[in-house]
Amino acid sequence: MILETVVVGPLQVNCYLVACELTREAAVIDPGDDVELILAALEKAGLKVVCIINTHEHFDHVGGNKRMQEVTGAKIMAHRACAAEVTRISSRALLWGMRAEDSPPVDRLLEDGDEIKIGQSVVLRVMSTPGHSLGSISLVGPGVVFVGDLIFAGSIGRTDFPGGDYETLIRSVREKIFPLGDETVLYSGHGPATTVGRERSSNPFFV
Repeated sequence: MILETVVVGPLQVNCYLVACELTREAAVIDPGDDVELILAALEKAGLKVVCIINTHEHFDHVGGNKRMQEVTGAKIMAHRACAAEVTRISSRALLWGMRAEDSPPVDRLLEDGDEIKIGQSVVLRVMSTPGHSLGSISLVGPGVVFVGDLIFAGSIGRTDFPGGDYETLIRSVREKIFPLGDETVLYSGHGPATTVGRERSSNPFFV
C-alpha cells in the first residue's frame, strides 16, 4: 500500500493519498482544501484517483471535493448520515470566517462494514465511529486506521458541534478502535500519527 500525507488548509487537515502499488490507483481521503497541492502530489507519485472519501462532513475535510471531482472524475463517498450535510458546508465555513465550496452530491453512501477496494491490492473497511459527528467513519487498512477527527495523539475530537456527543465518541474509540491491537497505527485528521497502544496507555481521556 502506498500512503502519502498532504497537509491542507488553514486548519491543517491531513489529506491522505492511499494507493495500490500494482495499479497506482488511489483514494483521496479528506481533500479539505488546497486541491492543487493534492493534485501535484498525486502527479509526482504517478497516481490516478478513483475515489474521494470523507471521514465526516465538516468543511475543513470536504471543502475540496468539488474541485477534486471536477479534475479527476472520481466518485465521492461518505457515510449516509452526513451525505446531505456535505452539500451545504459553505455556510458552516462562513461561521469560522472562512470560505469553502459546497460538495457535489455523494455518489456512494457508506455503511458500517462496507469495503472500498482500491486497485488490486488495497481494501479499506468502513467502521461507523460517531461522536465527533453523527456521520463520522474510520477506514481500516492493513495495520492502519484513518480515524478522521475521532481521536488524536494525546487528545480526542471536539464533541460540541451539531451531531457530536462525548459519550458516543468515547464508546466508539473503546469499542471500535482499541480492539484493533496496540500496534495499529492511527492516522488522524490533524496532527501526527500515533498508535492504539500509545493512546490506550497515555491519552488522558482513556487512562
